[in-house]
Amino acid sequence: QVQLVESGGGVVQPGGSLRLSCAATRNMFDIYSEAWYRQAPGRVRELVAAITPGDNINYADAVKGRFTISRDIAKNTLYLPMSALKPEDTAVYFCNFHYWPNGYWGQGTQVTVSS
Repeated sequence: QVQLVESGGGVVQPGGSLRLSCAATRNMFDIYSEAWYRQAPGRVRELVAAITPGDNINYADAVKGRFTISRDIAKNTLYLPMSALKPEDTAVYFCNFHYWPNGYWGQGTQVTVSS
């Protein structure tokens, strides 16, 4: 079993920045893919950013140029620095690690963008 612990959420004003972290209890040397998702109230969970096999990186159109997905394999940690935050970025953010064939979710961290 793999546990993922997220941190870094909070309340920020529009235009502000936050950095989310997701630390795993298993090393990342054999990981298949990693991703960040978010879920706003009353909406389905949506992909924000992902690192897929071959180290390809994909972003949702809504966050391109503002969010950056990265990882530190030595620390078993995935990051999501977010800048120029907007009220529509308000959601619970979840990390997902996929060790083929199983995927694991973090518990979620709340990001609220409000003035």
